[in-house]
Amino acid sequence: MNLKVILFGSTGMIGQGVLNECLNTDLVEEVLVINRQASGVTHPKLKEIIHLNMFDLAPSAKELTGYNACLYCLGVSSAGMGEEEYNTLTYELTLHVATVLLNLNKEMTFCYISGAGTDSTGKGSIMWARVKGKTENELLKMPFKAAYMFRPGYIQPMKGVRSKTRLYRVMYSLFKPFYFILKHIESMVTDSQTLGKAMIYVALNGYDKKILESSDINSIVKH
Repeated sequence: MNLKVILFGSTGMIGQGVLNECLNTDLVEEVLVINRQASGVTHPKLKEIIHLNMFDLAPSAKELTGYNACLYCLGVSSAGMGEEEYNTLTYELTLHVATVLLNLNKEMTFCYISGAGTDSTGKGSIMWARVKGKTENELLKMPFKAAYMFRPGYIQPMKGVRSKTRLYRVMYSLFKPFYFILKHIESMVTDSQTLGKAMIYVALNGYDKKILESSDINSIVKH
């Protein structure tokens, strides 16, 4: 059975990489991307919905049915953001989207991009880690066919993928010449191509862990 994927966050750096891999494998039959602005990407198996208010998906409900995987790459940086706002854009929005999709697609697998260092207790001192941990915990309770939390560390963009944040673009450019060394630190480092392939594999085949660290992500693709 091939995947019919709904992808959130395809204009971000991680989402770009995941979309590239979805479009370049026969394992994915269809891809629906939900964006606030046009991605500019065209492909025979790609459909795009421009939806400004992600907290109200009702107008697009009919178009969200018939899919068996969600690859959720939508996220914001916590830099300069208060906990209430970050909680709204991370915890509340993610669970809203997940609830809508679950009601429409009972056999869906949900794959969520979290981050290395996420706090599963939800009680630690680092704000973003608490919120991400709380989000993960709620997603894992939901009756999807399966749900998997991806916790990559450093992600090197590949194959033309670019961050929209200038500071990150500078950082990635500085690290790129050393990536052939960094990539051997498999417990902390991966790249956008590997992450996309791993998400597709797990959505299609499952995995023996519900929470995947960088080492798991790299291992899936390497082996």
